[in-house]
Amino acid sequence: MANTRTSSQYINEMREFASFSAGERSFITRSLDVFMGRGDAFKAWGHGEGGSSAIRAQYIAYRELRGLADSIPCVHTLDGVGGFIGTLIRIAEQDLAIGQIESFSAFRFLYERMLGAEARPFLPSAFVGAAALPRIRPQLRKILLQSLSEAAATAPGWSETAPAFFPERIEDEAA
Repeated sequence: MANTRTSSQYINEMREFASFSAGERSFITRSLDVFMGRGDAFKAWGHGEGGSSAIRAQYIAYRELRGLADSIPCVHTLDGVGGFIGTLIRIAEQDLAIGQIESFSAFRFLYERMLGAEARPFLPSAFVGAAALPRIRPQLRKILLQSLSEAAATAPGWSETAPAFFPERIEDEAA
């Protein structure tokens, strides 16, 4: 039974990932490569304008994110929530400002893989806080904030099941 649940969870997460725009899928995969230290992100993703500097900024921010995963506050007492949310908003704003994340769903997909299932209750707040900051272009801010559904914003509870699918870059064999 557990194997069937894991398989269906994996397939559902793959479907969700496939529903994101090509830019979101690319950004999520690159971000996971940087966060998880999979390969040489500079070599794989550093091409194009600003690629290397954006990856360098992610490396720095995601180093801090690793430590943040160990300090997720208890949802009942909220001890330490200020430092946790403040740091998470700052890092999330850096990712949102790039403009490759266009929805709360893509943001949640990425950040629950970097922080774990325990962070899910805090992701809507961090997303709204980051999306509302002045560095986010007004047109993008509107798209981002409208992407947060009422159901996600008012969820009475969150799944504690760890993510199963972590997308990876597939090398172009023709290259």
